[in-house]
Amino acid sequence: MSSIPRSGAARSRLRRGLAAMAVAALGSTLAVANATAANAAVACDVTYAVNEWTSSPGTGGFTANVTIKNTGDALSDWTLRFAFPNAGQQVSQGWSATWSQSGANVTAVAMDWNRSLATNATVSIGFNGTWSGSNPRPTAFSVNGVTCGGTPSPSPSPSPSPSPSPSPSPSPSPSPSPSPSPSPSPSPSPSPSPSPSPSPSPSPSPSPSIPPEPPGPRVDNPYAGATGYVNPDWAASARSEPGGAAVANTSTAIWLDRIAAISSGSAGNNSKGLRDHLDLAVEQDAANGSQALTIQVVVYNLPNRDCSALASNGELLISQNGLNRYKTEYIDVIAGIMADPKYRNLRIVAIIEIDSLPNLVTNLNLAKCQEAKTSGAYEQGVAYALGKLYAIPNVYNYVDAGHHGWLGWDTNFGPSSQLFASTAAMATGGRNTVHGFITNTANYSALVEPYFTINSTVNGQTIRQSRWVDWNFYVDELSYAQAFRNRLIQDGFPSNIGMLIDTSRNGWGGPNRPTGPSTSTDMNTFVNQSKIDRRIHAGNWCNQSGAGLGERPRANPAPGIDAYVWVKPPGESDGSSSAIPNDEGKGFDRMCDPTYGGNERNGNSATGALPNAPVSGHWFSAQFRELLANAYPPL
Repeated sequence: MSSIPRSGAARSRLRRGLAAMAVAALGSTLAVANATAANAAVACDVTYAVNEWTSSPGTGGFTANVTIKNTGDALSDWTLRFAFPNAGQQVSQGWSATWSQSGANVTAVAMDWNRSLATNATVSIGFNGTWSGSNPRPTAFSVNGVTCGGTPSPSPSPSPSPSPSPSPSPSPSPSPSPSPSPSPSPSPSPSPSPSPSPSPSPSPSPSPSIPPEPPGPRVDNPYAGATGYVNPDWAASARSEPGGAAVANTSTAIWLDRIAAISSGSAGNNSKGLRDHLDLAVEQDAANGSQALTIQVVVYNLPNRDCSALASNGELLISQNGLNRYKTEYIDVIAGIMADPKYRNLRIVAIIEIDSLPNLVTNLNLAKCQEAKTSGAYEQGVAYALGKLYAIPNVYNYVDAGHHGWLGWDTNFGPSSQLFASTAAMATGGRNTVHGFITNTANYSALVEPYFTINSTVNGQTIRQSRWVDWNFYVDELSYAQAFRNRLIQDGFPSNIGMLIDTSRNGWGGPNRPTGPSTSTDMNTFVNQSKIDRRIHAGNWCNQSGAGLGERPRANPAPGIDAYVWVKPPGESDGSSSAIPNDEGKGFDRMCDPTYGGNERNGNSATGALPNAPVSGHWFSAQFRELLANAYPPL
């Protein structure tokens, strides 16, 4: 789970509408062959399924899902080759293989984790591409130089009527992690496409099926007019607690906080993998009538992740090929799953890398953060993720942008916006790849402080002089998010970007909530008695005592704000109160220890953390019950 090792909590997001892309065709080609190589019998079936759209007359894009079935001897390595029929077809990015193209010739070379292919085993790979003129499907494939020939199945009609199509083509399966953490097994593939009979007679046509309706263009706000995906794992945990049924049907995000979580899950709210959640989201969408469905996925596994904290450190290290592994074993696999055509009607919101880029502005005095900056790993990793996910037409990228108690000072505010702009410019697709920003993810900053503003004065002194505000320019998340949005536009993001605010734990209700402004004439006493945020210090971020559920998720709650969201699932720990051995790469941070006296980042204050907390991301019953009791608005 994300733990925010700095003060305050507000993150900004951008959003941008996209040019309409209409899906023009959904079809497949099936090539079958039995051939004998010099030293081994090589026989293969290759299924090539394509999801195509038109972006302008005569040009467009497509996603190709390719399944190789080895019907010959076991292979210790494989290379797939085919040629595009049209010179205007181009591979732009691929997954689960190393893709290259020379002229019309395309090559896909196995990766370390999927190079072994037993007899009758399959491997699913794929790529995104562009086309001009037309987009005919390849008809000839080879594996290890041996032709996979045979008679292709008939191409489906482009009309909206039912057309011959194999059963849903398998999508890229997550790669097993070579890290010490449990290796994910490939996600279950849909039933394989019908293969032709081995007899010389023509192969039978696949059974007809009706493809789903094509997605429209990206909407301006993916939350507007949509319901949210309810994670059944989190919902079950919530219902297990007294009173938890009142919020169990609330939409929360799923967190992909390590490679294994993509498929095999983790001990937190990802006992299901990404494909499992997306399949369930499709079911919820089907039961949803005409409303769209939005599912939120936190992409959170940069090398040297959370470089200034320990509770949510990740599995990848920059010094151990972490950036390349992040790209090939993590982002490529996520993108391959999300690009599956059966998910194309979902609105998939990707929350990109909690706490990453802000660390490059404020915490370069720490060795792991300095390494992230000098190596370029954070910026390159975020840019790569933005480009890969933006290429999927129904994915909306929202980048993490800290919170008001972290970036609200003028020394951090402008430099952060500029860093976000330069990083997004590095992505394939540039700043258009960013649909929005999110603030306060997994943090506790009050949405609005009702009893004072940044312009308030006490006894002739500005509120900024108080120890709590400490010369910050913002006292709450809403004012910060709206102002940061304006700054992002100033630094080159489009004028229709939007923001999200995580309100999962910033309600601060219950008996200790102030009911009006203090009458004290002492500046610090006035602020401490008037503020909704009851933390000891705005830099405290771990399992905060006294916190409550905040505003329930809803779209368009305030100008410039796309939605209030629950990205951090309430009841999931920020980090353990003491060192707990685990296989998730998560360390022990003293900021989660209620006996710790603090450090310079929280003014050497007590942490305010709850005792007896489990490892980050694991269910913390005592915290959930407190969040229910202190919910504001009340339940």
